[in-house]
Amino acid sequence: MYEQVAHSLLNEILDRLKPEIRRQDLRHFYTRLGANFYAIHSLFHLLYGKRSDFTEQMINLVEVMANQYITRSKQLEQSDIAREKEHNWFLSQQWVGMALYADGFADDLRGVRSRLPYLQELGINMVHLMPVLKCPESASDGGYAVSDFRQLDSRVGNLDDLRELAESMHKREMLLVFDVVVNHTSDEHAWAQMARSGKQKYQDYYYIFGNRDVPDMFEETMPEIFPETSPGNFTWDETMGKWVMSVFHDYQWDLNYSNPAVFIEMIDIILFWANQGADIVRLDAVAFLWKKIGTSCQNEREAHLILQLMKDCCQVTAPGVLFIAEAIVAPVEIIKYFGEDAVIAKECEIAYNATFMALLWDAVATRNAKLLNQGIRNLPDKLDRATWLNYIRCHDDIGLGFDDRDIRLAGYEPLAHRRFLVDYFTGTYDDSEAKGQPFGVNEKTGDARISGSLASLVGLEWALEQDDPEAIERAVKLILLLHGMILSFGGIPLLYYGDEIGTLNDCSFLQDESKAGDNRWMHRPQLDWQKAELRLRHGTVEQQIFDGLKKIIAVRKSIPAFADFNNRELLELDNPHLFAFWRSHPNQSGDRVLVVANFDASPQYINLNELGNRGMFCYGQVKDLCSGESPALFKEQLVIPPYRFYWLTDQQPEVEL
Repeated sequence: MYEQVAHSLLNEILDRLKPEIRRQDLRHFYTRLGANFYAIHSLFHLLYGKRSDFTEQMINLVEVMANQYITRSKQLEQSDIAREKEHNWFLSQQWVGMALYADGFADDLRGVRSRLPYLQELGINMVHLMPVLKCPESASDGGYAVSDFRQLDSRVGNLDDLRELAESMHKREMLLVFDVVVNHTSDEHAWAQMARSGKQKYQDYYYIFGNRDVPDMFEETMPEIFPETSPGNFTWDETMGKWVMSVFHDYQWDLNYSNPAVFIEMIDIILFWANQGADIVRLDAVAFLWKKIGTSCQNEREAHLILQLMKDCCQVTAPGVLFIAEAIVAPVEIIKYFGEDAVIAKECEIAYNATFMALLWDAVATRNAKLLNQGIRNLPDKLDRATWLNYIRCHDDIGLGFDDRDIRLAGYEPLAHRRFLVDYFTGTYDDSEAKGQPFGVNEKTGDARISGSLASLVGLEWALEQDDPEAIERAVKLILLLHGMILSFGGIPLLYYGDEIGTLNDCSFLQDESKAGDNRWMHRPQLDWQKAELRLRHGTVEQQIFDGLKKIIAVRKSIPAFADFNNRELLELDNPHLFAFWRSHPNQSGDRVLVVANFDASPQYINLNELGNRGMFCYGQVKDLCSGESPALFKEQLVIPPYRFYWLTDQQPEVEL
């Protein structure tokens, strides 16, 4: 959009760019900057327009974008151009991801590169490399307390190792997802150290106060994130003799985005990692980016403006790079992190579907889909050019942030139901085989979250201890059922390393003083490659899980209806144990799939006449795409076995395994 004031400023900025920048070939950069500058200027002015140094800060921002464009490789620039032409490329059903710690998965980055064939064997073509930036060894928060945004943790490798990994992945048509922590730094970061030394410039990078007056006003409305281990939201720093905002842990200082210098520093860092080969940048803790007295300091409008500005800047320098919003918030809030536009994501193209994850775990515990159906019915529609990241487990705990109204509509009392879920997954409920642990217990409210590996939470650990073949089979079925849901729901499925071979809770973290107080480390394992080799031995648990996942991943990739074009229709069924929805391709009228899952220990049935007039499923023609089986039919009743899912159609695609 052309607007005289903005473009007059743009001309001034271009005239004032450093000569070493203006001498470069910037044709694509200038084209994209011109197309995006009105939006960039408008957002920057909304956030920082009252400052006397506004123009100087705008010049700094454009110089950062230009410098990072100049250093972007020809290969990455070609990828940018290709993705601009095929702008819906990430909505394809072909993408299947895995999140992993480099040191836990394969010791270091070189090890990860050597294990890429293993990932390809499973069908993984997107790897989320959990945080690998430099952190203090004793206070790292699992890699999220960064002490240097441009250096890797030496224990996992160096920049050359990362570039070689990215290059190898790109040759294999695999995507690299890279973490950037945008909300805070470690208190050992150079900015924090200079703030401690008394430099006002860097004290302005954080929320720092000489007394408790302002912190106390913040505390009136700010919730506690880790009340058990890190109560409150401010930490007294002895060296400075001042209070600093530290929402997560006392060693993580929140960045002050009301200072444009902070924004410019962080966009420079994001673009730096885009230039090292990151295809997707995961922005951590985006809900917390703007702090305002009298609010919860989460999901503020300005946080969304910051993300929109980050996206516009990235589109100028590295338009092929996508953003993931790490915002584990209520559905009505999470949908906003795509950007509130009619079609196109204006903030982050991808967001975690934490609601779906938590609802799946509820279905496991209750053995019915009442709350799952209710919660998904109220999940807002996403934008057309945006997608969910669907997952079962990740490095973090399982939160139970269901909407209280949904819980009541499902027939439960909210407080009692959440307590039941915690009791169930921590094994204190009589009929539970789960072996998780409570995390983040809030003694004031009784709230708690859950830690534990997928295999241990579905009962595999218990079943192996009891040497119970039926319980082992049940746990394996549950693992495949849950993956069948994230692979077909709509979005990018994200597996978690170790789950593909049934990795159990790892309690060795208790021997490490820096980790012993955080039981999330029980599901951040060191992958046992001897155990992984058992996937090649027929009849082992590892083989059943790995080959089961391998097959359904391959089948998913063959089904165009599983591409994510807002093409899911939830079905209302009379049977509360079943979860069912249609997937249909918008451009291929005959390509429709019925997804149906049974969360109960007994066989259940669905009446085909409940499906409406679909012109499908003529008597005797129903096929399950995963197994090739024809499910049992009695008259118009289709039977779903215990802990099974079906992807049903009257056509069978060709699948390469």
